Amino acid sequence: MDFRFTPEEEAFRQELRGWLRENVPPDWEGVFLEETEKEWKQGRAFVKKLSQKGWVAPAWPKEYGGMEASPALQLLYDEEMGYHRAPIGSIVQAVGYIGPAILFFGTEEQKRQHLPPITAGETVWTQGFSEPEAGSDLASLKTRAVKDGDDWVINGDKIWTSNAHRSEWCILLARTDPAAPKHKGISFFLVDMKSPGITVQPIINMANVHSFNQVFFEDVRVPKSALLGQENQGWYIGAMTLDFERSSLVAAGVSMAKRSLDDLLGYCRETKANGKSLLDNPMVRHKLAEMAIEIEVGKYMVYRVVSLQARNEPGSIEAAVCKLYNTEMDVRLANTGIEILGLYGQLQKDSKWAQLMGRFQKSYLYAIAMVVGGGSSEIQRNIIAMRGLGLPRG
Repeated sequence: MDFRFTPEEEAFRQELRGWLRENVPPDWEGVFLEETEKEWKQGRAFVKKLSQKGWVAPAWPKEYGGMEASPALQLLYDEEMGYHRAPIGSIVQAVGYIGPAILFFGTEEQKRQHLPPITAGETVWTQGFSEPEAGSDLASLKTRAVKDGDDWVINGDKIWTSNAHRSEWCILLARTDPAAPKHKGISFFLVDMKSPGITVQPIINMANVHSFNQVFFEDVRVPKSALLGQENQGWYIGAMTLDFERSSLVAAGVSMAKRSLDDLLGYCRETKANGKSLLDNPMVRHKLAEMAIEIEVGKYMVYRVVSLQARNEPGSIEAAVCKLYNTEMDVRLANTGIEILGLYGQLQKDSKWAQLMGRFQKSYLYAIAMVVGGGSSEIQRNIIAMRGLGLPRG
């Protein structure tokens, strides 16, 4: 099997790589979502530069600001963005899965209204799916949307809404037919976050960062044009949206893991213990080699998904496998980094003794969350077992 890219694709990689080296802020310290106000401003400025190159959403149609790039070119883009830790957290949701949902299910009016502002770097989106009592069992959600004339009136609350405090728009699942079976009475809405009746409350995570929120909707009126797709078809649109999410996250995630491993390898090469480099320690070499193998395996899992996309074949099961494997691999990589760095690995980036800008300390705290986000490992295993292997529901 030939894993090589075409000369044109490799030329794009080199152009993008050179541009990233020049345009990722030299003092950029972020790893995941832009957390501080300084990081947020850096990220938004970076996205504006990216939009000027037409590189915000390469796979999207040109009429909406994309490049109509092939799946292989999109893969190259994701790999370089991840490896260079590009500050694009503010558009990951919009480009990775919200925009594709609008492309697939939106009216022409909805596409013209929402897609160009995303590729221009003007709007930020958040996702309103999970609720306090509806996480893994998302179909049990209780947020209601009721018709009132030409409007829908929404009441309920959502949780774990990343960047809701900074977002202009939200995708929202709400129950529109309480008498229907729970998977069949849900609709999908595009909600303006400036609508009266929306309250955003911060959730501070264990890394002492405000990226999550709980969002309350009290008699929020949205026009009928806010409905994406058909009434009561929201569960199916949401399921496809989650497939987009899983496949969009993994390529950049594997490259970020490769960058973290390269940083750790450099640290081990330069750091001495008892007069010898850490690389002279066979246990350290073994751990690094094991992670290098795992990352390479994860990379080719991603290539498998992309090859299916290139042939217009369904790849939702393979995307679930990728998501499951790579997020759990990230946990093992974070653990490896903390073990090798020792007590230094527990220090935050503002400590003068912190190593590698405290990134492994942050990765260690975030890695478990990523196993849950986008569908927990248990959910992925169920998808693989039932849809992929045809096993009965337990």
